[in-house]
Amino acid sequence: MRILTKILTLLSVLFIYQTAAAQEDTSLSFFITSKGSGDGANLGGLSGADMICQMRGVAVGQGGKYWKAYLSTIGEGGVNAKDRIGAGPWYNSKGVMVAENVADLHSDNNKLSKENSLTETGMVVNGRGDEPNMHDIITGTNLDGTAGDSTCMNWTSNAETGGANAGHHDRQGGGANPTSWNAAHSTRGCSQPNLVATGGNGYFYCFAAN
Repeated sequence: MRILTKILTLLSVLFIYQTAAAQEDTSLSFFITSKGSGDGANLGGLSGADMICQMRGVAVGQGGKYWKAYLSTIGEGGVNAKDRIGAGPWYNSKGVMVAENVADLHSDNNKLSKENSLTETGMVVNGRGDEPNMHDIITGTNLDGTAGDSTCMNWTSNAETGGANAGHHDRQGGGANPTSWNAAHSTRGCSQPNLVATGGNGYFYCFAAN
């Protein structure tokens, strides 16, 4: 009788696990913005950046999710990008899981690449070797997702001067950490022309935090 009870319990646990796995949401929960602010790194602060993420999500039928920009800020009240984006897992528009959780995202195990780091519409962003190159994705972070030292005045500046920490979505190029998706180097200034000249277009990462 005890053996039968244990078997039934095990079968029940397996059923629950399989049901949960089958119901796992693999719809879009990570993307690179297909459009930035158009005003360089002036995104209207974190709230403005989050709004852009939300609008891009709405445009592809994912407005029911709580979209957050992967951006850090510094100074009083500063925040780390890694603390804004929820717990994961995160999937691109093709249903590929790019990271299981925050630790996985900031490890060598993540699946971020030119092929997997897509826009909300499923498009590949130009990388190194493409014309024009747009692989610089602004983040304001260090390798571990904590706030870096350059954020274009916390995403309110479009000046020719200053800069913002940026990563390479294609995991190649120059800078101190050329293969980093979030902290390859700093941009040359915060204006749209300077972001373009550095090898970007003012794009940033968005994650569903729920």
